[in-house]
Amino acid sequence: MKTSRELTLKLAAPADAAPIAAMSRELIEAGLPWSWTPERVARNLVQADTLVLTARDGAALAGFAIMQFGEERAHLSLLAVRPDCRRQGVARRMLEWLTASALTAGIASVKLELRASNLDAQRFYLSQGYAETERIPGYYRGLETALRMRRDIRVKS
Repeated sequence: MKTSRELTLKLAAPADAAPIAAMSRELIEAGLPWSWTPERVARNLVQADTLVLTARDGAALAGFAIMQFGEERAHLSLLAVRPDCRRQGVARRMLEWLTASALTAGIASVKLELRASNLDAQRFYLSQGYAETERIPGYYRGLETALRMRRDIRVKS
């Protein structure tokens, strides 16, 4: 990807399920049992309370994110960006898009979990206004500690 201005954000289509699952396996679930299979991603595509967002550089999938919406809280389940597209605003733009959607839906806060060992992701989420709320040993299939983070997005009056 040359510049972030070529980036197109759009909701995922059924044909995106397998590429999204493969990206999750390679970039998020590496070293863990695969849980975000093409079937699971496809199920999320049709859930009324879930958005599956893609970022494209032309026709190529540059990144994706999956967020579930509750009444007051949203949960960012997955967010990944291809290594050659990182540090170009892709993750930030996807997160901004999802946050705007959450605000429109009346959501007060967004939570997420990430590997405690993923320092780059921690720095990214901190820079986007997220704060650490908890560490959960063994969260990832008993193999790795999770860091839980949350961002309050609703403006308080």
